[in-house]
Amino acid sequence: MTAVPVLPPSDGRPDLLVLRAIKLGDALVAVPALHALRRAFPGHRITLATTAWLAPVVELLPVDVHLAQHGLDHPIAAPAGVVDVAVNLHGVGPESSDLVAALGARRVIGHADPLHGNDGPPWPDDVHERERWARLLTWHGIPADADEVAIARPAEPSVAPGAAVVHVGAFHGARHWPTDRFAAVARGLRERGHRVVLTGGTDEVERAAAAAQAAGLAPDAVLAGVLDLQPFAAVVAAASVVVTVDTGAAHLASAYGVPSVVVFGPAPPEAWGPPASGPHVVLTDASVRRGDVFAEDPDPALLAVGVQDVLDAVDSLAVTVPSAAR
Repeated sequence: MTAVPVLPPSDGRPDLLVLRAIKLGDALVAVPALHALRRAFPGHRITLATTAWLAPVVELLPVDVHLAQHGLDHPIAAPAGVVDVAVNLHGVGPESSDLVAALGARRVIGHADPLHGNDGPPWPDDVHERERWARLLTWHGIPADADEVAIARPAEPSVAPGAAVVHVGAFHGARHWPTDRFAAVARGLRERGHRVVLTGGTDEVERAAAAAQAAGLAPDAVLAGVLDLQPFAAVVAAASVVVTVDTGAAHLASAYGVPSVVVFGPAPPEAWGPPASGPHVVLTDASVRRGDVFAEDPDPALLAVGVQDVLDAVDSLAVTVPSAAR
């Protein structure tokens, strides 16, 4: 029988627990709020209740404890009354609100929740996700900067320092930019003198291998399905440039200030894009966006972006090719 994860015994500090139980990119857009909480509650032990497989990345965030939380269909594994401050960075619906309320915390930080008698601002529509959570904390008297996206670097060095990272992965087909376009971008980057590696999850190994072969790259350029989350973060942190669709790789590039070109499809960059102040270029065509993030076929806004658009965007970033790659 698999042991159920529970909140570790107290280390003497009062507990602050944050609920944000989704995917990598969702966790990373909450980083500005986590920084603000760390500053506001320096004496608390901060726990992030989020998806189990994100554990390696949680180690890089400004929190102390990772508590595995698989969605919202079961209680948060913390005894009632133990948590001093509970923070809902997940949503405003009854599912997340009920879970947070069940903690019996002395203080609850979240959006307005009349059902449980919790004060807060109304849920804002049409704002960036980072801004949503920064505004929430600011309303509660905790100043937050939506552009404070930096996270710690992994202790282990990158297996491909200075490489141009072409990330072919995405959870749903709506974000799948065609493999032949990724291949053409990889070829163009190689022609510009870059060492190119292709990354993705275990489900993208075939796509990455096909792109590498079409681009004339050696098999060892394929890192898809090879790297755990921390080694993957290390590769992004040490990259010369990252080319990706709107996925966790894009948010990691933002977190490390690495130049990136991000192709957006069903989701609007106004809600999920990189900080405007960073070395990042967003490519999409909102006029043809269908907006179904769970569709199996690529969104027209994604397909409207061509290979030359991406390579021109890379050139506009004036990315330096490491001498070792030349």
